[in-house]
Amino acid sequence: MPRFAANLTMLFTEVEFTDRFAAAARAGFRAVEYLFPYAYPKNQLAEILQACGLEQVLHNMPAGDWAKGERGIAALPGRVGEFQDAVGTAIEYATALGCRQLNCLAGIRPLGVAAEKLHETFVANLRFAAQQCKAAGIRVLVEAINTRDVPGFCVCGTQQTLDLIDATGSDNVFAQYDVYHMQRMEGELAATIQKHLSRIAHIQIADNPGRNEPGTGEINFSFLFALLDRIGYAGWVGCEYKPRLTTAEGLGWWTPWRG
Repeated sequence: MPRFAANLTMLFTEVEFTDRFAAAARAGFRAVEYLFPYAYPKNQLAEILQACGLEQVLHNMPAGDWAKGERGIAALPGRVGEFQDAVGTAIEYATALGCRQLNCLAGIRPLGVAAEKLHETFVANLRFAAQQCKAAGIRVLVEAINTRDVPGFCVCGTQQTLDLIDATGSDNVFAQYDVYHMQRMEGELAATIQKHLSRIAHIQIADNPGRNEPGTGEINFSFLFALLDRIGYAGWVGCEYKPRLTTAEGLGWWTPWRG
């Protein structure tokens, strides 16, 4: 049966961030993920995780100035030193939190920069991150994001993601497959997951349209979850959706899959 992790950036937003861990545990989640831990001392978050009996399964590497619209720096020429420092910070946090996966966001293509240069920069940075993270026992993930929600994002399809991973030559880089983003970009969710199962280390979910909870849109999640169970997907499924009302009111979809 698939294992579900609460995304605390999106869920339980009715309470302060540090209180969302306990809210997730009370709702029955055994694991959490979220965008960034860096606004809080790592020891504080580690203590909260332990007190709530939760596993931290994913967070992102630092991704530039999020408030100003940046969505990653890994593919951006001229930011390599900043990226390398960010990798070190991410490893420190992940190690303290017991988190064994870090998502590396490519970023939005700057005007006037050739696609080839972005590709070259991203591959080199992924190689660096993969080497540093492997030494710490942490996997690096690459996520494709739809360009309707995030225009100009450098990585926007499954095959592009896999080609980038291949270009690194590393055995420590995997795909993070976001169902919502890939439904918007290419569809064929079940066939894609099944074909590339060995290369997908983490899955995230939200329905489309609206990016709300499963059952509110066009995706057949009952079929998809059954498929994950049947083909033996062993990773976590991150619940990265926006509840239409409150988080608790939107958790009915999860009842058959709670285990």
